[in-house]
Amino acid sequence: MSSKKIKEAKVFAASQSKDLANKIAKALELHLGKMELQRFKDGEFKPSFKESIRGKRVFIIGSTFAPADNLMEVLLMIDAAKRASAEFVDVVIPYFGWARQERKDEPRVPIAAKLVANMLQAAGASRIITMDLHADPIQGFFEIPVDHLYASTIFIPYIQNLDLDNLVIASPDMGGSKRAYAYSKFLNSDVVICYKQRKRANVIGKMELIGEVKGKNVVLVDDIIDTGGTLVKAAQLMKDRGAKSVRAVCTHALLSDNAQERIAESQLKELIVTDSIPRKILSKKIKVLSCAPLFADVMFNVHVHKSISSKFIM
Repeated sequence: MSSKKIKEAKVFAASQSKDLANKIAKALELHLGKMELQRFKDGEFKPSFKESIRGKRVFIIGSTFAPADNLMEVLLMIDAAKRASAEFVDVVIPYFGWARQERKDEPRVPIAAKLVANMLQAAGASRIITMDLHADPIQGFFEIPVDHLYASTIFIPYIQNLDLDNLVIASPDMGGSKRAYAYSKFLNSDVVICYKQRKRANVIGKMELIGEVKGKNVVLVDDIIDTGGTLVKAAQLMKDRGAKSVRAVCTHALLSDNAQERIAESQLKELIVTDSIPRKILSKKIKVLSCAPLFADVMFNVHVHKSISSKFIM
């Protein structure tokens, strides 16, 4: 990767993703662009670019996890970039928030993911670069290019280096079965699936296991860990069924509520996550792998018009 080829691009960070953006900029051998965020007494804020971006490709890096201010900051930065005559505004959203509301699963509810897609486009985004969307069809909500990267390019080498015998890949729910089978293909392993029924959001009513885990080293794969309830219950179920060890890899570490305490006290031997969301890690069981090199490579290839297909393991 040559910084000379990308020197005409500018990389800016939304305030919630500055640590990750600094890692990405370092990988690209660039400095983050100069930004200022002015805050008013009532909570309103105004981002401004403190250097010229006229005619440039601008990369804006910002995950859109709660609170909604994080999404709003990204939208305002896009609008500011377009009004400052940037040629391209490529929005890097390591964690695409609101993606769990991608369909009408009951009457009189919104499709928040579609609304967010509309807002990003209306603000002036030229391209979206994101990772492990909660639902693949969200790509179709956009009328601009969407580069949907997979954290499997980060996690699979890590799992391979563990050199586990009798490896089994597991999905904590039916919706993640496609992801589990993709991992198993590259790791040449069997797959087991958990079937769960929820009482309500973040509360599991019942969970059953489809497949055999006795004497196996199990690796659960999921895109999001929120409260940790699903993974903890799945790990307990698998240990009860005779699993030798249970680990989990989850791309986006929301870690809400007492999630870290639940992980620390659970049957999970290890939880591996990325830094798509900045979180202070309190449990020794949680290991963070950086997604910065993945995004840096893709941003570089986008800028120099090279293929990024090698970044799609799944």
